This record gives sequence, C-alpha cells and structure tokens, in this order.
Amino acid sequence: MEPMFTPALHRQRHQFVIDFVKRKKPKKVLDLGCCECVLLKQLKFHREIELLVGLDIDGVQIKKKMHGLAPISTDYLQPSYDQLRIELYQGSVTEKDARLRGFDLVTSIELIEHLTLADVELFSEVVFGYLTPEAVIVSTPNSDFNPFLPGLVGFRHIDHKFEWTRAEFKSWAMKVCLQYGYEVELTGVGQAPPGQRERVGFCSQIGVFHRLGGKERYNMFDEDAEDVFSYTLLYSIIYPSLHDNNILRRVLMCEVVYWAEKLKRRWIAEETGERDDTDYLCQAEGEGGECFRASERHVDTEETQTAACGAEMKTLVDQEEEDGELFWRHSQPDSDKWRRRVSVPLAVLWCCCPKVSVLSGSVSNLRLLLMDEPGVKLSQDGSAMLLNHQEQDLDDDDDEEEHRADLEDSPYAEARQCPPSAEPEEDWEANV
Repeated sequence: MEPMFTPALHRQRHQFVIDFVKRKKPKKVLDLGCCECVLLKQLKFHREIELLVGLDIDGVQIKKKMHGLAPISTDYLQPSYDQLRIELYQGSVTEKDARLRGFDLVTSIELIEHLTLADVELFSEVVFGYLTPEAVIVSTPNSDFNPFLPGLVGFRHIDHKFEWTRAEFKSWAMKVCLQYGYEVELTGVGQAPPGQRERVGFCSQIGVFHRLGGKERYNMFDEDAEDVFSYTLLYSIIYPSLHDNNILRRVLMCEVVYWAEKLKRRWIAEETGERDDTDYLCQAEGEGGECFRASERHVDTEETQTAACGAEMKTLVDQEEEDGELFWRHSQPDSDKWRRRVSVPLAVLWCCCPKVSVLSGSVSNLRLLLMDEPGVKLSQDGSAMLLNHQEQDLDDDDDEEEHRADLEDSPYAEARQCPPSAEPEEDWEANV
C-alpha cells in the first residue's frame, strides 16, 4: 500500500499534524497511541509547544523508544527561551486521567480502528467529554478506498476491529459534535487515482474537531470533572531553557567573557600597532566588526560630556583598598612590581554585544549579575570589567603581597564614567 503514495502515507498523516501545529501554535499537545513516538520526535522541534505528551497502552514499546525524545547536545550548548517538557504515559484511551485535561491539541492517528465499537464510545466520552481539548485530530482508514489497494483482502491490518466508510466516519463525527459541543471539518490524505477522488475520497480520512466556546466552555465544566489518575508516568524530561535562571547566568557569562576578551585584544592590538586574527573582533563573524565600531561611535557621542572626568582619571590615584590590593596609576614611583589591567566598561560591552544586551536587559542588570560571579573582577564602582593585560609570572614574596598594584587601562575610560542615556532601565527580576 505504501509505495502507492509519495510521500508515504504515514508521513502524510504526520505532516498534516505538523502543518496544523505550525498554523495554530498549540502550547500543550497530546498524542494518543504514540507507540514508537515517531510523531512526538518530529513535534519536539516545534518549540511553540511547551508540553508534549504521549499515551500508549504498550509500556514496553514506550520504554524502548522514549530516550529518542531526550535533548541533544546542542539543546544544552545553545539553550533557547522556549520551554519544553515531554511526558510519556502508559494507559488506555478508554480511561480518564486528570493530568491530561485541557490540552490545546489531541491527536489520534490511526488509533480508533484498533478499538472495539464499545471502546470507541468510551474513547469519545474520555477525549471529548472529559479531556475537552480545544482541538482534536482523528485519522482512520477509509474503507471506500480499499478496492484500490493491490492484494488487499479484508482489513488493512490484522488488529483492526473495523474500518469505516466515509459515511460511517461522518456519522460518528457528527454524533460526537452534537453530544460534546464540537464542530468538525472532514478531510484526509492519500489522493485517489484521477477521476475517482469524488467517489472514494482519501485513503486515510481525517476529522479536525474544534471545541465550541473555546476556553470558556472548558472552564465551565472544569469544576465538575473528576480528579482521576489512571495512567503510569514512564518518562519525563525538561529541556534546558533560558527561563531557568542558572542556565541564563551561564550563557550570559560565556558571552560576557568572550566579548570582553575580544574587546581587550582589539585594544591591545591597536596600542601595540599589531593586528592578528582577533582584529576588528574577528571580522569573519560578521557582527564583530560592527559591534566594535558601534562601541566607538558610542564613546564619541559621550566624549564631550566626559572629557573632564576622563582627564582627571588619568592623574588621580584610587587609594581605596579592595580585597587587600591597592589600585595605583601607571606612573606610581614606589611600585616596582605591578600588573596592568584593561578596563572594559559594562556600558560598552552592553552596547556592542546584542546577545549580552538581550540576555541581561540593561546595564544595571548586567552589573548585578557580574557582582555575584566569583571569577569576574569589577572596578571599584562596578562600572567596568577588569581583565589582565597579559599573563605575567610574578615572584611570590612578601613585598609582592604588600605592594602589588593594578592599573586600569582603557580606551573607553570616558564611556565607563558616563553610562549611555539610551539604556533601558528594567527590573532584573521581571526579565528572568
């Protein structure tokens, strides 16, 4: 039967569901009779879905296939803002379970023909009367099409209890609509030969049910629903997401350190007159050069306002002790051992790195995050990130402990003192 159709008939059924998901963007999707989880494995890539659930009576088959739904390495390396939880249950579609109520979409692909007619009535009551999803997609074989399937005798599968004609399927669908408050659109996949389409319809007939009254109708019956828990949870996984504050911090820190080092090496290359593979923030990356040029434009904009305080910064000595270290100017005569540090203003980092600005929300939020990171060194006022100018081997002696000094160098000193006026001040907690 399958070679008659291109793509294969089962692929067309799954694509029908995927196309529906793309159009309607449901957040909670339940696949009844998920079996080998083939449809679920495709749906997990549509990240408008936040909860993806499969139900099948064959727990052994679920356990064999469930690990194919686990996150892959890129999900951990590049987490997105989208949230996704996947759950797999063992149970019968003729039994109720309160955990699966109120979904946006329930799919039943080639399932009901495996039930007895008595169980089909229970199926209707559970799915449409108890679970009450906003939409239901039901597909089942069209027996009117069977004469066109070469060598077929009887039903299409040995486990089928019945196969409905188009009239029988329509009769069942209309009964469901009248009884439980739905409307239905009848369609299908698997085209008949030319000239026969009107007479026999599709190879697989599909009913797309939509609940009348939307969410209001569901809420009206919610209080009367039984809290029954008949299914066994076999598998549950939560995909990494930037909604997780720990993951958000990790990703943000990686971006901050990466771009701060880029800015530092760019400035060092300019100071020494050298150019290497990191010049212009790796032009091969496309956005790097533009990021740095944007930061330079920002500094020029603030230059008039900050010239005075920038000049003062070059001569004053910050004598406040921080973590046992004194910050001295470059020309401090009594300091024969010192390490230079490059100061990367957070305002510049936030302006020139789009991902940092998106993840943090504002310079103030970025500062709060970095203050809690033990591996990050900030300036005394918290306005800049301090990076070692270069790796240096220093002698371990008492004199070094007492007199080691740090120099804050930066071509952006003025910008660091005066944050940009265009910065959106937002509350950090509201952005998490």
